[in-house]
This record gives sequence, structure tokens and C-alpha cells, in this order.
Amino acid sequence: RARASARKRERERERARESESESERARERERERERARARESETRVRVRERERARASTRARERARARERAQARARERERERERERERERARDRESARVRESERERARESASGRERERESASGRARERERERARAGARERERERAGARERERAGARASERQRARERERESARERARESACKRERARES
Repeated sequence: RARASARKRERERERARESESESERARERERERERARARESETRVRVRERERARASTRARERARARERAQARARERERERERERERERARDRESARVRESERERARESASGRERERESASGRARERERERARAGARERERERAGARERERAGARASERQRARERERESARERARESACKRERARES
């Protein structure tokens, strides 16, 4: 009986040691899982940080691209405005030349008329009427030139407004794309 009792106690101690050993292994496995979770969390944090840095870089690059595109658009508009001004200057010069030629023709005709009818009061009256008509014609042409210049300025302003609207639409589209990109990234 004593030996049986001793063997029973030995088996109980063995079972207790195995139970303790299993508990220790379970605790070690839990510690390992905790370390793995910590490593994974740290990895996710690093990945998110890298992704945020890349997104920030992309956003800065997009902003620089927008600024460059806007600068190019402004330069194109300035060049178009310079070309329109050159065209207006050419038109004004052409009008001045035509007016000068007409004036010389009128003077020449008037001189011949005066030579033929210098003694006639009717001829003098006709000459005065032609001069008044010429003045009215010149005034009409000047008014037309002013109106054309104003129309050109209005057209230029409309063109600039359309360009601004298109640029605004493109900017909104780019902002939308950026938001979608950020939404995907997050």
C-alpha cells in the first residue's frame, strides 16, 4: 500500500509538472502572439506613414502642376491680348491711311470744282455741302471705329471670362479627383 501510495503521489506530481509546463507554454504562446501583434501594428503604422508621405508628395506635385498650367494659360492670354492690340493698331493705321487718301481725293476734286465754278455761288454752296458730308462721313467712321474697338474689348473680356470658367471647371475636376484619390488612400 505504501508503494502504491508513493506511485500515486508521483503520478500526481508528474501531472502537476505537465500542467505547469503546459500553462507556461500557453503563456509563452500568448506572449509571442502579443509580440506579433505589436510588430504588425508597428508595420501598419510605418506603412500608413509612408503612404501619407507619398500622398503629400503627390499633392504637392499636383499643386505645382496646377500652378504651371495656370501660368501657361495666363501667358497665352497675355500673348492673345498683345496680338489683338497689334491687330487693332493695324486697323487704326489702315483707317488713317484710307482717310488720308480720301481727304487728298476730296481736296483734288474740290480744287478742280473750284477752278470750274469759281464764279458761281451754287458751286460754293455745293462745296460747302460736300465738306459737311465729308465731316459727317468721317464722324461716322470714327464712331464705327470706336464701336468696333469697344466690341473687340467686350469680346476679349468674354473670352477671358470663358477661359477663367474653363480653368475653374478644370480646377474643380482636379480637386474632385484629389478627393477621390484621398478617399481611396484612406
